[in-house]
Amino acid sequence: MFLRLISASLLMVATLSASAATPSDLLKSYEAASGKASPIRGEQFFNAKHGKEWSCASCHENPPNHDTKHIVTGKVIKPLAPSANSARFTDEAKAEKWFKRNCNDVLGRECTAQEKADVLSWLMTVK
Repeated sequence: MFLRLISASLLMVATLSASAATPSDLLKSYEAASGKASPIRGEQFFNAKHGKEWSCASCHENPPNHDTKHIVTGKVIKPLAPSANSARFTDEAKAEKWFKRNCNDVLGRECTAQEKADVLSWLMTVK
């Protein structure tokens, strides 16, 4: 099990280093490391609390297709949905930084490749 997890992580890193140009490219790399994404699971994950005070929707709202404000800092957050913000998920380093920070806030840990794939696949359906 541990070797499988390491192999999947290495595959994801190698795939991500190819530099995503579109949200679809990034999604493909997450799916290569995890399996087929589910927009339904992604929306459920986005709206749920996972043992901590916040959900993704606490700051990004649902649908995440407009400017919002951070629940604590009040800082403006640009739309998360790629349809409303063409810069979203086009740079894998920024996407990974975003997922690391926000997953820690929501989950208390980093998101798995499957969780990232599911959330991104749902975000790509938001108009």
